[in-house]
Amino acid sequence: MQKNRVARKLDGTQEAHLVALTCSAPPQGFARWTLRLLRERLIEMEVADSIAPETIRQTLKKPTQTLAEADVVLATWARCPLCGSNGGCFGGLCPTLQSNASVVCLDEGAKQLLGEVREPLPCEPGQPLRFDSEYQRHGTCALFLLFEPLAVQRFVQIKARRTALDYAHTVKWMCDHLYPHVEKIVLVQDNLNTYGAHSLYQAFAPPEARHLCERIKWHFTPNHASWLNMAELELSVLARQCLQERMESQQNLARQVQAWQDRRNHTASRVNWHFTTQDARNKLKRLYPQLLRG
Repeated sequence: MQKNRVARKLDGTQEAHLVALTCSAPPQGFARWTLRLLRERLIEMEVADSIAPETIRQTLKKPTQTLAEADVVLATWARCPLCGSNGGCFGGLCPTLQSNASVVCLDEGAKQLLGEVREPLPCEPGQPLRFDSEYQRHGTCALFLLFEPLAVQRFVQIKARRTALDYAHTVKWMCDHLYPHVEKIVLVQDNLNTYGAHSLYQAFAPPEARHLCERIKWHFTPNHASWLNMAELELSVLARQCLQERMESQQNLARQVQAWQDRRNHTASRVNWHFTTQDARNKLKRLYPQLLRG
């Protein structure tokens, strides 16, 4: 049985008035807007004849910040910062690739280091390679993966931990080693508490941290939408293709990851991105104010 859809309590124009009012200065004598103050002002402005405070609360609860963050990331994928074309370039190498700007995605993962208690039994006719269920733990390590979709290149840094300092040194390595001549790096990454300019100031002297920050333009994926980061897709491929077997040391892991990285870069394996800004707006249209057409 199909449920009846509940009618909108506020139309798009009324929602727009409410958002604009909330962003304005509160009345004199009040430090901030309250639900009841907003209700009184909306009725006074004749935006609505009557409205409940709960309706205002539910309307303002819509994740507009999340929508804005997703919109920025999707716009980054849609428009090439080098040649200005829409789409296209992410299917292959940008025809006007220059040294003045690069789009880079960053994501991190973890790998548990495990050693064998007994040697695996080799393959035999009718028998696959066999491993003992017991293993030895040798700690964990972190993998920071950088992916440049325009140039179809990825680079992996392996660290013992995933602290703010590890992130900062990875960003410095990116700037100084991978893109030393690039003026501006558009860095797309998750919105973690260790990701950002503050980690650079924690790791380096203020002049050096400032220099690095001036070269980076951060774009953060919204909460619960880290899949907008292309590096997460690459990290998933790395996990499936390379990290399934047991590795007992960070050195062994580094050799395997380097081989995976070199082969994938050599074959120019790319991400075929199809999700656009318009797709997001169609799927999440109930969260956007729908202005009435005259």
